[in-house]
Amino acid sequence: MTATDPALTALAHSWSALSLLHGRIENRVERALQSRHRLSAREYSLLDVLSRQHDGEGGHLQMRQVADSVVLSQSATTRLVTRLEDRGLLARYLCPTDRRGIYTDVTEDGLLLLADARPTHNLALREALDEAADEPALAPLVRAVEQSQGATTTP
Repeated sequence: MTATDPALTALAHSWSALSLLHGRIENRVERALQSRHRLSAREYSLLDVLSRQHDGEGGHLQMRQVADSVVLSQSATTRLVTRLEDRGLLARYLCPTDRRGIYTDVTEDGLLLLADARPTHNLALREALDEAADEPALAPLVRAVEQSQGATTTP
């Protein structure tokens, strides 16, 4: 294979389209969440991931798992947790069965903000996908997103 191989060129074009779609969605969601809720898209994602924890076995995430879920390094995730903790949206506590482990939970204020921000997030996501669906290069990717994991195509 060479750099001018048609398969590699097609792969590069597909990657560019995926990157473009991601960027547009992220920008639309970021602007909407910031303007209406003073919340970044990363902060929203972190609150959302942590709000899905439960008290059953394996129900709480370690920081490494949280970092993977929000696609950040562990150190960046720790800084993000600290910022949200300082705002009263998250609380950390020691794991009751392993004193070395620290868990993070969403506070009541965090849950209220998340509930308030969720419709904004979902609408911005829907608008970004609808806009991208009108572009031939992005339309197949939009369909793939909508069909994955039972996602629906209606707002």
